[in-house]
Amino acid sequence: MSKLDQILVLDPPSDLRFKGPFTDVITTNLKLKNPSDRRVCFKVKTTAPRRYCVRPNSGVIDPGATVNISVMLQPFDYDPNEKSKHKFMVQTIFAPPNVSDMDALWKDAKPDDLMDSKLRCVFELPSENDKVSDVEATKVAPVMNSAKADPTAATVTGAGAAQQDDTEMKKVQDKCKRLQSEMSKLVEENRQLKDDGIRMRKAPRSDHMTTNSTSLLGREATTASLPSLLVVIAAIFIGFFLGKFIL
Repeated sequence: MSKLDQILVLDPPSDLRFKGPFTDVITTNLKLKNPSDRRVCFKVKTTAPRRYCVRPNSGVIDPGATVNISVMLQPFDYDPNEKSKHKFMVQTIFAPPNVSDMDALWKDAKPDDLMDSKLRCVFELPSENDKVSDVEATKVAPVMNSAKADPTAATVTGAGAAQQDDTEMKKVQDKCKRLQSEMSKLVEENRQLKDDGIRMRKAPRSDHMTTNSTSLLGREATTASLPSLLVVIAAIFIGFFLGKFIL
């Protein structure tokens, strides 16, 4: 009796390709499709079991279903001059009704009932174009991460700017209060000087009093002009600080 042909459809059909560098785990995928109307048991074997991790490495595929197998090559020192001799074999058998003990099924299976497919492992180093693409991807990744982080950064910056604006506004308000206080004092002094001038004009006139009155009136005129000047200076200061805060 001749050996049965493989019932499953393998993708890839003959080679498992692993692209380096091989300083980290390299994973390639193997698809097993069952085109028949019967359930099929499968098992994945390799000639180098310590170098690979296969998940899942066995199971049952229902009619018309597909199973994805992950084959993970462990890190190793790659020698381009050394040809890979690693191979894989996908072994299958039609599942009997109500199968429960898979180990017993494989152990008791007759050689004529087994179907198998062999795949060889191919190691490839990245080409120069691939290296350039990897470098560009590495450069782009931090930029993308930075772009994603921008909303948070903008929020922090906005909060800092608002706090700085509040500080500036408080300084301007303090200066305005000081200017208003000084203006109030000067207005009060001006009022007192005016009262003194009125009293002096009502008093009997003499040369001495005339001299003092003239001096007092001169001071009154000078002091009377001070509030207007201070109002202008205060307005300039307030406008400068408010303009700086708004801009």
